[in-house]
Formats: sequence, structure tokens, C-alpha cells
Amino acid sequence: MTTTAHRPWYRRPARVIPTVLLASGIVVALVAAISPWPAALLIRAVFQDEAQKTVAEMEPYAPTGGLTEHLDVSYGDAGVDTTLDVFTPDTGDEALTTVVWIHGGAWISGTKENVRPYVRMIAAEGYTTASLNYTVAPESSYPTAVTQLNDALAFLLEHADEYRIDPDRIVIAGDSAGANLTSQLAVLTTNPAYATEVGIEPALSPDQLRAVILNCGIYDVSEIPNAPGIGGWGFRIALWSYLGARDWEDTPGDRQMSTLDWVTADFPTTWISGGNGDPLTAGQSKPLATKLDGLGVDVETVFYPDDHEPALPHEYQFHLDFEDARAALQSTLDFLAGLPD
Repeated sequence: MTTTAHRPWYRRPARVIPTVLLASGIVVALVAAISPWPAALLIRAVFQDEAQKTVAEMEPYAPTGGLTEHLDVSYGDAGVDTTLDVFTPDTGDEALTTVVWIHGGAWISGTKENVRPYVRMIAAEGYTTASLNYTVAPESSYPTAVTQLNDALAFLLEHADEYRIDPDRIVIAGDSAGANLTSQLAVLTTNPAYATEVGIEPALSPDQLRAVILNCGIYDVSEIPNAPGIGGWGFRIALWSYLGARDWEDTPGDRQMSTLDWVTADFPTTWISGGNGDPLTAGQSKPLATKLDGLGVDVETVFYPDDHEPALPHEYQFHLDFEDARAALQSTLDFLAGLPD
């Protein structure tokens, strides 16, 4: 009887893995031991693909007209990284409450275009909206993005008349890593000790910053080293890239990013939400909401029972095919409409 030798698993027809892929994987693994770049760029590619799908999901809900758009406006000297978009209703010429949105992407990916449909929907309700680019990691490290975003706020104030911005009614908003950056800018504005700590003079005064909108953010990076699974690994790679050190725990950036430790009773009125299927909700969004409430800050929360169906994923608010996402958008608009004069 003739016997056939078993081929190694990687050469069996049902599980073909090209030799070049195996070799490149080994190289990536070796390089990843000394640099975050390979893994960060891999994560970025995945995030960019998902972001394009999410934008496509939002597009049918966005207005197709009725807005004046100023796209790719330069607010700094870092090329496309320091550009912003501004949207205003076509009708009227008065200055409007202005919502400034900071995109997410784990500090290593994302662009202002990822949130364009969402900020257009908000603008259509009678607001000026702006979405901001900033330099992501590993191309640049902390606190470059915070400095750039603060510069963007200063630029918007300087050009308030041009873009129908009410400089005394600024709302900053963000999703995921953008929510972390939003919280940093809010603490920078309202806690002088924090501004001294990070060495940045805030562009806004506390009176100008009327409210904050926080979606699915991170506010305590001390939790990240122990985060389980591939998600925890991804966040650790992202923070290595962003903070510029593999052992980033106890670095100044680690301390400064954990805004849970820096918020005060002067933090602005806040709308905060996270999905029940998002692991960041229990460990990040809810603790921040609880602390702000304990400080006496006016906080509006949109959370869901653990057994809520469907389970709402990270950044669920952009998945507008979900009824809950549409309800969260309406809650956000009601929050904006209810801000005091």
C-alpha cells in the first residue's frame, strides 16, 4: 500500500498561507518588538476600512443641501493635518452656537471626513459646526495633537465673524480618542493647574466653553495595561505610538491623558454616552459621568442596560441604522437646544 506523507498545515490546500506572508509576518513581529509602527499601521488600515463603511452608513441620513460649507481650511502649518471644515445653515447671518467635533481613531488614525455626515446633520439643525484634523501617531507624539486642536479653537475664535461663530457659545465634542482629546481641552480650559501641567495656554475661556459632548471615550488610561483581548493589545500599541514610549505608564502623557483625575466642579455641562456592547462604557464613560455628577457638574447620560438588544458597539452613535443611534442623535440635539442663553 502506498502511503502519502502529511504536509505541514501551512501547505495543505484548505489552509494555504503564502510563504511570503509567513516570512513578512515574522519580520513584522520582530520589528514590532522594538517599534510600534508595524502594528500601528496595521490597526490604522483596519480602522480606515471600518470608517469608510460607517461614513457610507451615515450618508443617507445627512442633508443634501441647505448648508454653506468651508472645506479644508488651514488653521496651522502642518499641511492637511492642520485643516478643518466648517458648516453653517444657508439661512440667516447671525452668529450661532458652534459645535467643534474631534474625530476618533485610537490616536493613530482617522480624519475629519469620518465625521462629516454627522456634523452636517447637526449644522442643519441651526448650528455652526466644525470638524478638525490633527496629526496622528506614530507620525507625531503627544502632546502635538492637543496643541494643534487648541490652535484650531484659537483660529475659529479669530475668524468667528467669517464663519458665523458665537465666540461665547462654543461646544466641543468628540468620539472615542476624540472624546479623550475633547476632555483634555475642556480640563485645559477649566483647570488652571492642568494647563500649567501640560504647558499649554487654553484658547478658550471657561465662559466661552458652554458644554461638552463625549461619545465612547477613554478618560483613564491607567486601565489600559490590564485591558483583555485583542482590543487591549490594540490600545497598548496605540498608546505606545502616541506617547512615544513602549513603557508609557507613569509618563507625563499617561498622567495628563487621564482626565478622570483632573476634572473639577468647573468642568462644563456634559452629555456623555456609550453603548452596552462597548467595553469602554463600564470602565471609562460611566466612571467619568459618576465623578462629574459627584462634583456637581450638570451631566446628561445616555447609557443602556447590559442586556439591551441589540448590543450597541463602540461608537454606536454613528451607526444610524440603529434606532438607538438615531435616538442618541436626537438626545444630543435636545441637549444643545436646552443650553442656557
